[in-house]
Amino acid sequence: MISYKAKRDIAPEVFIDLLQRSGLAERRPVENPDIIRGMLEHADLLVTAWDEDTLVGVARSVTDFEYCCYLSDLAVDRAYQKSGIGRELIRRTREGLGQNCILILLAAPAAVDYYPRLGFTAHTSAWVLRPGDPLR
Repeated sequence: MISYKAKRDIAPEVFIDLLQRSGLAERRPVENPDIIRGMLEHADLLVTAWDEDTLVGVARSVTDFEYCCYLSDLAVDRAYQKSGIGRELIRRTREGLGQNCILILLAAPAAVDYYPRLGFTAHTSAWVLRPGDPLR
């Protein structure tokens, strides 16, 4: 039975392990525990899924709680995918937000078909300025 927790702290190495088991590690700086630690410490909303003492899912968000919420990480252990954990993590994330708050995310290429099935709509004007890119 999966249990869900909000505001439960997780250690960077536990998060990294889940990122690796979910496939999201290839798109996250798992080789740099200081960045991972900062990602966890500065998240505004963290919802986790547990199978007893094993972390099997995370929804990590940065938000103002009223207008917009960036769901920056949705990771579910591959062995637990397609069991509703991702949907429940998103549902519980929304529960923690104000009723008018927009949920925003950038999909990993492997998950681009997943989000429309949950009701997300594509937005064509997202932009990224990466570290080191000059601001012109």
